Amino acid sequence: MHINEYSNYLSSERRYSPHTVKSYLSDLSQFTEYMLEQYEINSFSEIESVHIRSWISYLISQKQSNTSVNRKISTLRSYYRFLLKQRKLEKNPMDLISSPKAKKRLPVYVEESKIEDLLHEDNFDDGFEGVRDRLIIELFYRTGIRLSELENLKDENIDLGLMQIKVLGKRNKERLIPISNNIKKLVIQYYNIRDEVFPDLKQNKFSFVTYKGDKIYSKMIYRIVRREIGRVSTANKRSPHVLRHSFATHMLNNGADINAIKELLGHSNLSATEIYTHNTISKLKNIYKQAHPRA
Repeated sequence: MHINEYSNYLSSERRYSPHTVKSYLSDLSQFTEYMLEQYEINSFSEIESVHIRSWISYLISQKQSNTSVNRKISTLRSYYRFLLKQRKLEKNPMDLISSPKAKKRLPVYVEESKIEDLLHEDNFDDGFEGVRDRLIIELFYRTGIRLSELENLKDENIDLGLMQIKVLGKRNKERLIPISNNIKKLVIQYYNIRDEVFPDLKQNKFSFVTYKGDKIYSKMIYRIVRREIGRVSTANKRSPHVLRHSFATHMLNNGADINAIKELLGHSNLSATEIYTHNTISKLKNIYKQAHPRA
């Protein structure tokens, strides 16, 4: 079914991350299994729109969210475009497929007052892990970087002279993000204690390491962020992405240009950034009440 060729196409030409490629291939695997079990079809050339609609109905019957179903449909659209491009097919059955309407979920964020409590220096001890964890939280909130970007950050990517960091985002796109004097001081503090505890770490090392000196990993970062946000919030969602959402929302609330925020977040199009404008409605209501004579 040309799955291996498609996998190479996603990795090399589309430059998708390994995680994204894995998700696409998982969706295709589920789809092909369904076609084989329900219709004994093992070739994409035999699949018609009615078969695809049947699969979509099955997914919905399994209580999968519209967002999840739409992602799988998007995978199929991508794969069929690939097959047409490779001239493996003459027609695209996805042309007759429409996606279920998904509810727009507003980003979860931490209020500014709670962020102040979260970042208070008394919450962190002055040992290696305390200094590291504080810098992790500060970087997420003050730069809006993604989990994978922080995980793979290297010392050479942090330019304290130019006051900026270079991150490798989705599809291997590099971007520069300015940092504050506060971050600069924390980085220097972290470097000093890390290099004192682990003097034998190699050059061009990854910036964040575990208490054993190994490269930090995503689950550990997630646990750190969840624990720290839990100090100030009872919300169920307490992830690095919540701090990224907080960064964008607070920037907008304080008058930042949405196009600048788009560049800082590394979004490929403005529509991905515009969702944060919905979170500013509470501020608009307050301004309205304060400014309108008849409010």
